Amino acid sequence: MKKIRIAAIGCGNRTLVYLSLLMKHYAGKFEITALADPVEERRILIASFQDGGNIRHFEHADEFLKEERMADAVIIATQDDFHFEPSMKAMEKGYDLILEKPISNRLDETFALEKKAKEQKRKVLVCHVLRYTPFYNKIKELVDGGAVGKVISFNATEGVGTWHFSHSFIRGNWGNTKKSSPMILAKSCHDMDVFSWLVDEKCISISSFGELTYFRKENTPQGAPFRCADGCPVSGKCQYNALNYMDSRRDPWLAQLLDSEKNRDRTGGASDDEVLEFLKNTSYGKCVYQSDNDAVDHQVVNMKFNKDVTGTFTMTPFDTGRSITIFGSKGVLRGGEYLKSLSGHDFVISDHENNALHYQDIVIDDGGYEGHGGGDIGFIRTWYEQLSTNNPEELKSSIHKSLESHVMAWAAEESRLTGKTIEMDEFACQFET
Repeated sequence: MKKIRIAAIGCGNRTLVYLSLLMKHYAGKFEITALADPVEERRILIASFQDGGNIRHFEHADEFLKEERMADAVIIATQDDFHFEPSMKAMEKGYDLILEKPISNRLDETFALEKKAKEQKRKVLVCHVLRYTPFYNKIKELVDGGAVGKVISFNATEGVGTWHFSHSFIRGNWGNTKKSSPMILAKSCHDMDVFSWLVDEKCISISSFGELTYFRKENTPQGAPFRCADGCPVSGKCQYNALNYMDSRRDPWLAQLLDSEKNRDRTGGASDDEVLEFLKNTSYGKCVYQSDNDAVDHQVVNMKFNKDVTGTFTMTPFDTGRSITIFGSKGVLRGGEYLKSLSGHDFVISDHENNALHYQDIVIDDGGYEGHGGGDIGFIRTWYEQLSTNNPEELKSSIHKSLESHVMAWAAEESRLTGKTIEMDEFACQFET
């Protein structure tokens, strides 16, 4: 089969990850033809992944989209509020899409993009990378194979991690929901997508509670300045100290932020003086208790699916990794970071009938855990096959399948804000075009 030509709009961390893996493992099947991003260093770095070929550079998406079609598919990996317009224009231009999640930070736009993909018969693959992880694929295999019998309910937890939360959802692009997306969409639409996929039933109602409780001004340590670099009296024992970007958190966290000649290879190679200047002039140097963040720092979601299946989900920064328990008529499946730390195994199935425990582990080949627990490399491995299919709706994480997770996330946010249980069909009707 021919090489698939790939272009990108937005050359930040996610495009960097996808195209670096693509060129590392599957360069013979793909060719990068165009890159659009206002930051030259980002374009230069990504272009360096490919040997040869004429890669065209554009500062803005509009400049790229005015040209004649120069690729088969375009990665859209801009900030959340700039997915809609380039995605619509790219589909109209004849491009298939690899669309970073969330599809859009507005639900009406999400429905409009899904409708446009149907009308144009475009293959739109949403980057719900958890569907491609060995962990969740093994759960899917076990559940579909009847390991727990009929699924009755599940409990799941996403531990975002304290530094990740402070980096992305306080100091970073998703800290203020007025400028980005609510937490349950920005971070946890992955989880909503996985639940929908594992249960394989439509979610019919949702309720949710959540608040910003800890990362608030009233919890500021006594004497702490607005910026960590201005001499904080508790800097030595504060796990959120921004000066950690200069040492223990330099790689990979700092490497995602600095666009400069010295940091072009994204290894955190900037000098201490350059990093200190960066922390003094950007949101990443602010005290976590004194930023303009309003994203919740804990949220629970209660879900009811068809056939009376129920589920609960907890998002918290005060844990690390994902865990899930699935309760079935024949047994209980447990898996995730917590179980692994206790038992050394990926999964345990408690067999009701025989009162026995059955342990299961994931067999991983070389490179199987590259990015998002193997989700990034798993996603990359399927690109060629999926972008070559004739049925867009059958893509493993097509926009048509991914729509459900976004409606679930927005319904959860509506419930959190109003205190009401949200009926999914009634809620979705307000946004369909």
